[in-house]
Amino acid sequence: MFRKILIANRGEIAVRIICACKDLGIRTVAVYSEADRHSLHARFADEAICIGPAKSSRSYLDIPAVISAAEITNVDAIHPGYGFLSENADFAEVCETSGVAFIGPKPEVIREMGLKQHARAAMEQSGVPILPGSKGVLKNSEEALAAVAQVGYPVMLKASAGGGGRGMRIIRNDAEMPALFVQAQQEAQASFSNPDMYIEKLIEAPRHIEFQVLADQQGNVEVLGERECSIQRRHQKLLEEAPSIWVSDELRGRISNGLCEAMRNVGYTNAGTVEFLMDEQGNLYFIEVNARVQVEHPVTEFVTGIDIVK
Repeated sequence: MFRKILIANRGEIAVRIICACKDLGIRTVAVYSEADRHSLHARFADEAICIGPAKSSRSYLDIPAVISAAEITNVDAIHPGYGFLSENADFAEVCETSGVAFIGPKPEVIREMGLKQHARAAMEQSGVPILPGSKGVLKNSEEALAAVAQVGYPVMLKASAGGGGRGMRIIRNDAEMPALFVQAQQEAQASFSNPDMYIEKLIEAPRHIEFQVLADQQGNVEVLGERECSIQRRHQKLLEEAPSIWVSDELRGRISNGLCEAMRNVGYTNAGTVEFLMDEQGNLYFIEVNARVQVEHPVTEFVTGIDIVK
């Protein structure tokens, strides 16, 4: 059991982690920007330390500042919450180098799951269904056109390091490819500092289903069912429901078994969410892994009675 944890975040998730730690008898350290000096998480934690000005790049995203706060307060571990540094493999690596446990997956796993093409390959090897698409990253529109010849239109062009709907374009014919590929690639470079692209077969009217995963350091993996998040605006979820009425017991069991094998094979640890699209025939296809606790985790907690943060 950890003795003291630093929460490298703010707001709701920081308070949520503090509550779990109080129940477990673990002391907490909150970090805050100058703008958040009087915020709830800073007042609720056992200790609080300022790590910089209001701009997040100079506070919550400042890795040296967070690590310095951890060393000053002599914590055993850092919980990144969601957003900010939660899926930053470099940060996880610095934590390990500094002798502070990172509460999340190993750095190499975060990197592998963060690159969608690597994650697709890992899932496919474990029998988890993936959408037909390109086998490797695409450097230009000529490579994309060659890949589409094998998959067929329509396709979704995606950034390999993407998320939040950025670096994505729907392409329905060869004529659209050159201009849209350049647009998506430029957006990917600007957003993620990575221009690599790939394509997947487009599902025109999909349902969006995500599975909650927990894994420990002994190779045990549990899948806590699914959440449906099909109601979205601009690729951002508005409503989550669990369980999904579209997922049968047989399908849930089959996907859960595949996920257990896949996550065990990649050495996944801690909480994570694996996202799928469902087509009109009720088939599920893997799209990505969120290698962190998810914003929507309380929906699964309500249904299962399991405290995911604890």
